[in-house]
Amino acid sequence: MPEDSGEKPDDARRFAPSADRNKGPILAMLERHLPATGVVLEIASGSGQHVAHFARALPALTWQPTDADGAAHASIRAWSENLANVHPPVALDVRDRPWPVSGVDAVLCINMIHIAPAAATDALLSGARTALRGGGLLFLYGPYRRFGRHTAPSNEQFDAQLRARDPAWGIRDLETVVEIARANGFGLTEIVEMPANNLGVVLRRED
Repeated sequence: MPEDSGEKPDDARRFAPSADRNKGPILAMLERHLPATGVVLEIASGSGQHVAHFARALPALTWQPTDADGAAHASIRAWSENLANVHPPVALDVRDRPWPVSGVDAVLCINMIHIAPAAATDALLSGARTALRGGGLLFLYGPYRRFGRHTAPSNEQFDAQLRARDPAWGIRDLETVVEIARANGFGLTEIVEMPANNLGVVLRRED
């Protein structure tokens, strides 16, 4: 079944409706910032829908999917089957050092920060700095609070649901995330308004 069909696959591929909906807007953001060639490391690839879509649209880039959950790897492999510019997925938990991948030109992390403890944000940002070449880009996507407030009632409800599931989870303040990023040598390049009250955040390693 073609990856872009929007239908639920019958094989090892997991299907996340939200990933199917947001892959286009995220790709548009990536196309404006990614280099023409290089290696892109995706953190928390999940089902693998995103990396397959991006790799098909940007074939001159090499993509390295990862996920801490080994059970996700079969789905990632299935989605990226026959895509020569996608490496096999590797196990990567941002809190474990050293990361198994380094020397990359961009790091992409979609919808992870709010479903992980706050310490995972620190680990992601410091790990990305080590993994990236100088001048490399870090892309974040997901819901954030702005200036201490939720950006929409739906985000506030979502935040409450997350914290009910795990008190360590929750929507983070973007200003805090950017401050941590700056402490790790990143400069803020752009904040992009995305569908469903999400934000795309582009950061560049400056040192």
